[in-house]
Amino acid sequence: MSRVRTRPTRDDTCEKLFEAAAQVFEDQGIGGASIEGIAAAAGFTRGAFYSNFKSKDELIVAMLEDHVELSIRRNLDLLSKHDNLTDFIEALRTADHSRLDPLGRSPLLHMEMILFVARAEKRRPELAERLRARRKLVTDIIRATLKKSGRNGTLDPEWTGAIVLALEDGFRLHRLIDPQTTPRDSFLRAITDLQRAMGFSPV
Repeated sequence: MSRVRTRPTRDDTCEKLFEAAAQVFEDQGIGGASIEGIAAAAGFTRGAFYSNFKSKDELIVAMLEDHVELSIRRNLDLLSKHDNLTDFIEALRTADHSRLDPLGRSPLLHMEMILFVARAEKRRPELAERLRARRKLVTDIIRATLKKSGRNGTLDPEWTGAIVLALEDGFRLHRLIDPQTTPRDSFLRAITDLQRAMGFSPV
């Protein structure tokens, strides 16, 4: 009887390459990391890398795309369980960060990879697409909150979504620079304060 050969699926392979790349990028820097080094860290050959990605740039874009997709999925899952904005924010605050993807666990690496792609003019439209996906999620949450509160028309959901994302990225950067005065939950605390200021807090 012939022996059935098992091999990792593309998703399994990509996940291992993402984890390995994150480690190699943190250890050696994005510019200094080689495809051979990433493949070896993942336990694969150079050929296995190229069967999934054409270049290191393509791997980085795929990692950013994966991060955005996982973040959106995680937030939508929380939103389905906590349709009240206050409860949703608290769920985000108490979420298990150890189960996040590599970029979710390492904000510094996340920012470095965004800057790496932003400097590559040909790749910039792909980065913009990821930004729009994040913005749409936040906009949809804001729109749903306004509708539930009966305050449609009081705010522009798209512009407010852009402000919220800028606030999140700003606090992420501030925490990287000065973690002593920028607590981990600074962004969520700011959103809670804005929620109260706009009168969205539950009575």
